[in-house]
Amino acid sequence: MSITMLEVKDLYTSYGQSEALHGISFEAGRNETVAIMGRNGMGKTTLFKSLMGVLPIKSGSISVAGRDVSRDESYVRVAKGIAYVPQGRMVFPSLTVEENIQTGLENSKTRHIPEEIYALFPVLFDMKRRKGGNLSGGQQQQLAIARALVTNPKVLLLDEPTEGIQPSIIKDIAKALNEIRKLREITIVVSEQVLSFAMDVADRLFVIEGGIFVHETPRDKTDVNHIKAYLSV
Repeated sequence: MSITMLEVKDLYTSYGQSEALHGISFEAGRNETVAIMGRNGMGKTTLFKSLMGVLPIKSGSISVAGRDVSRDESYVRVAKGIAYVPQGRMVFPSLTVEENIQTGLENSKTRHIPEEIYALFPVLFDMKRRKGGNLSGGQQQQLAIARALVTNPKVLLLDEPTEGIQPSIIKDIAKALNEIRKLREITIVVSEQVLSFAMDVADRLFVIEGGIFVHETPRDKTDVNHIKAYLSV
């Protein structure tokens, strides 16, 4: 069994009076990718924002590599090893590709972008002088992942990375994520509605519905039609 990198226990999160997550628990090991599947509004983004400290949790705990981060500010969680690529990517449109990636290097001593980042995403090397706002959706997604990776995370959170992206680029992103895992042995948690992408990258799949997990399966035992039934409206 691999070392547990992310441990989430009995997580409750609310928006005001309305409880959105009802006791979510799961763990993810080093060099493991976990997919959280579910329709819109079922709690995926709420879960990711709670893990990152963007939303305060009501109760429960989150730890990274054995260190509790449940009450830490987001920037402290980054320092302890969590990186987050939010839904919608959030690149800086007026900065170049290179400058966008460098924003992830604030805590680095060198401010130097590792060569492996451009090896993973060759398109970013070709476009490093181009403004972030002039990239396609798929290129922006690769840029957002690259920016997260230069923080040298133990755990990488990706919220709906395939949203609005053409199929050929989805394949590129899946390939890059599998490469990243091999290179760095990091833990990846991805929220997703595209089942084929989840099956390409994840070791285990969870389904979230109404703020609780309703299904869990290892990839090799996944009943694709069963999960599709959860995802169809």
